[in-house]
Amino acid sequence: MKVFVMLGAINMAIGVILGAFGAHGLERIISADMIKVFQTGVQYHIYHALGLLMVAVLLIPYPHASGLRTGGWIMFAGIILFSGSLYLLALTGLKFFGPITPLGGVCFIVAWIWIFWAMLKEF
Repeated sequence: MKVFVMLGAINMAIGVILGAFGAHGLERIISADMIKVFQTGVQYHIYHALGLLMVAVLLIPYPHASGLRTGGWIMFAGIILFSGSLYLLALTGLKFFGPITPLGGVCFIVAWIWIFWAMLKEF
């Protein structure tokens, strides 16, 4: 449980920092279109950092639901792949990072389904 509290908390902090950077520091550096790309990364970063915190909370009453942990790790991979690739695409303009984004999106979808399945097995 502790690892997901820590991962969720640090990812929330990173998301807020990057959100502030995107809102106040990028307008002179990158195009408006790339700012939108960056903001999408921040949005999903924060949503899924909250998801990591949710996993930590669910592990309190269900400490033996190993699927929760697996779902949490997949969600963390999604943050790195989805949001990370959008940040890199926006900041560098390198199209190489674009195809990585959907892999992160798949991780998000799989993580949520994995968590659903883990909880379904508990009932």
